[in-house]
Amino acid sequence: MTDADKRSILIIEDDELFAVSLQRFLEKRDMRVEVERRGDGAIEHVHDFKPDAVVLDCNLPGKDGFAICRELRSSYQGVILMLTALDEDQDHLLGLGLGADDYLGKPATPELVLAHLRACWRRNGANGSAGQASGSSEEIRFGRFYISSATRVVRLDSQEVPFSTAEFDLLWLLASKAGIVLSRDDINTALRGIEHDVLDRSIDMRISRLRKALGDDAENPVRIKTVRGKGYLFSRTDWT
Repeated sequence: MTDADKRSILIIEDDELFAVSLQRFLEKRDMRVEVERRGDGAIEHVHDFKPDAVVLDCNLPGKDGFAICRELRSSYQGVILMLTALDEDQDHLLGLGLGADDYLGKPATPELVLAHLRACWRRNGANGSAGQASGSSEEIRFGRFYISSATRVVRLDSQEVPFSTAEFDLLWLLASKAGIVLSRDDINTALRGIEHDVLDRSIDMRISRLRKALGDDAENPVRIKTVRGKGYLFSRTDWT
């Protein structure tokens, strides 16, 4: 396997012991890994290295992980896995709201980090054939809205709208099932292979971010509707 064939991961973490341990573990599994220990050097390092995934700690010197996630998400399309303080639900929700693909409480083992990264990568490549599309099984158009599972591009009014891996997968699922109410169990089973945990608000946070990015009314959404007691419905008609 050449370097070009390997997955690349940037670890943004100021805990040297953990960062080195994770780096060695991933490199032994044929991955290219670099480490950045300061938040204020993270954005430039991502743009220079262009990794497939970023493992991002919340608490960093120079700039915190939430600010980095917010800035990265507008231009970086790879996986962002945030490392947060154990059991800090607000950290988890904030990270997801800013566009992180997944989160993991610390302390975390290298094995668990890799398992979460692989799950994100599977979601990234596994959902391109679901549902029905106008003109192609890889493209969906409703008025001014366009999404392609092949290129993972979303456009509204011909302007490209960036989304994280997890957000795109959720949007594709909703759009491919337009006009059908999907429960949280339906969504979790389709995207993660597990039933919904009633304490897990990650789907709701991603729905909120999708609505905001697509110009939907947060108080009275019509493009991604909430059907009380049942789930979410992607509209076929409200894209004019």
